[in-house]
Amino acid sequence: MPNNRMKLKHLNLKGFKSIDSEGQSITFGDITVFLDANGAGKSNLVSFFKLLNYLTTGGLQTFIGEQGFADSLLYYGSSTTSRIQAELSFQQDGADKHTYSFTLSHASGDTLIFTKEYVTWDRAGRLHLRTIDLGAGHKETKLLDDTAPDSLTRRIVFNFLRSCQLYHFHDTSSTAKIRNQGYIGDTDCLRDNAGNLAAFLFTMANNGEWKKHYDRIVRNIQLVLPQFGDFVLRPSPLNKDYIRLDWREKRKDYLFGPHLLSDGSLRFMALATLLLQPAESLPKVIILDEPELGLHPTAISSLSGMIRTASVNSQVILATQSPRLVDEFNIDQIVIVERDETKDRSLVKRLDEKNLAEWLERYSLSDLWEKNVLGGRP
Repeated sequence: MPNNRMKLKHLNLKGFKSIDSEGQSITFGDITVFLDANGAGKSNLVSFFKLLNYLTTGGLQTFIGEQGFADSLLYYGSSTTSRIQAELSFQQDGADKHTYSFTLSHASGDTLIFTKEYVTWDRAGRLHLRTIDLGAGHKETKLLDDTAPDSLTRRIVFNFLRSCQLYHFHDTSSTAKIRNQGYIGDTDCLRDNAGNLAAFLFTMANNGEWKKHYDRIVRNIQLVLPQFGDFVLRPSPLNKDYIRLDWREKRKDYLFGPHLLSDGSLRFMALATLLLQPAESLPKVIILDEPELGLHPTAISSLSGMIRTASVNSQVILATQSPRLVDEFNIDQIVIVERDETKDRSLVKRLDEKNLAEWLERYSLSDLWEKNVLGGRP
């Protein structure tokens, strides 16, 4: 049942990018909206989830290299900060609680290695935690190591972390994968750049149990793009192993290719597919970075509705600077990220609805943000 699903409850993060060694503590609900001004640190929190995505594929060292090595990840570099510490906790309502904790310390070659890594299992109704120490000195997580102790607890932790997925639909250039042919068998999940969108939709449209979800996606696209009729999804006549995101307008036979879609239209199609896919294929946690880019205000309203739909079965975390999108959510779903100029660090805070009650009688959330009542402004 949706109410009993495993959920991300809390993150405590120290020493990562703009978050100093004192750290920041963040709680998560079904929908969590990070709101900030440019340079306050919202993107750094998104980047941490990207680190987790790489970590769970055994690619942590690749992530470190792509980010500019350890000095770029440590708060003001290794001369100021020697390690990154993180603790994530997640649980089912009223059930066992699981925690994953690690410390990544600066090492020769300007890289990071694990100097602590462990998981804990807090059994509901029991007084004692069980801690599984995964050791130290390794470059990649031991969550993947079947020779490490307590494989069951590790796999519960690993499977949850692997299902926390960050999505960037920013690249809609002429060379972007979403605009070109892709392998028709790439259908296990929607890729983080939607490069397999055509293949994913093709499988959904031709699966009897999933066809209703495909139809719902098409209907939501038509609300934003009234001229849109349907996708024309079929293997390429030149190579049956490949497929492209072709489409038609309503009442027209002319076939259009993905190169004739606007950037905003293409992004909305990817967002609709991600958020309205069948519950059983949804990631446990969806992280979206500025999903409003290129979208018309009407599309932003539709986007918020799709986010609420997805949040019934999956937690949704989004980072935004859009006043229009902020107004679609409740105050208890907003998390402000702002710059602490006295200590040159990012601060993360939840809003207090009681303290803002009088303001909210006269102003919208976006009004209060623009007036800097909420914080998170320059």
